[in-house]
Amino acid sequence: MKPLGSVRRGGRAAEQGFSLIEVLIALVVLAVGLLGLALLQTMNLRYTKSADQRTKAVNLAGSMLDMMRSNRSQAGAYTVAANDFQAVDATSGCGSPDAVGVNQNRTRWICEVVETLGPGAGGTVAFNGATATVVVTWEEDGLPTLDQAGRVELESIL
Repeated sequence: MKPLGSVRRGGRAAEQGFSLIEVLIALVVLAVGLLGLALLQTMNLRYTKSADQRTKAVNLAGSMLDMMRSNRSQAGAYTVAANDFQAVDATSGCGSPDAVGVNQNRTRWICEVVETLGPGAGGTVAFNGATATVVVTWEEDGLPTLDQAGRVELESIL
């Protein structure tokens, strides 16, 4: 007669631990999880770079608006067309930040946009007598195509 509450064990094979199949399944699950983490880290780096570029673009657009605001009588002279960025060579630096004239400030700003955001960067500055609009564009590498990706537009009444 068996005592109450006893459980029959499956014999010697049931007491030896994990089987090879169980270990392989655990390794596959672990590998899939680690690949997911690696992908997450890669995407995190890409989006961090995008956020950094966007912050720099906002700062550059704001600096142009500040230059125009500080010299309201000549704000129209700060206008920039998209083709003004074609012949910019930012490899040798952008000149002194102590530039005092409108043309020097405008040229230095164009150079800083290219130097900061890369050779594909550009933009426009428009002034209609009361409102200034600054648009900065750049190329975002490695990110999905989004509407208005790589574009910042600031508008201010001077």
